[in-house]
Amino acid sequence: MSRFGDLRKGVTKTPAIETPVVDTTPSSVEEPPRPEEEVADAVSGEKNFSNMSKEELEEYGRTIGIELDRRHSKKKLIKQLEEHIDYLKTV
Repeated sequence: MSRFGDLRKGVTKTPAIETPVVDTTPSSVEEPPRPEEEVADAVSGEKNFSNMSKEELEEYGRTIGIELDRRHSKKKLIKQLEEHIDYLKTV
């Protein structure tokens, strides 16, 4: 019979779902990096932003917790990064 006919009669078929096996041994589980330490390390090292490309500025910004828009000028991206770094140093 069709699936609709089965539903009308109250017959339900549940598909078998396989659960994936996840290896949780300590060797296979990597500790996620601690954001506070990464930001502190990234902020502590002074970078020469003028030598970096817009793509590199964007990637560096992500490491310290800011998303930059590459559609803006390089000068504006550098200013945003410096302001964010100054903010992080005060926190």
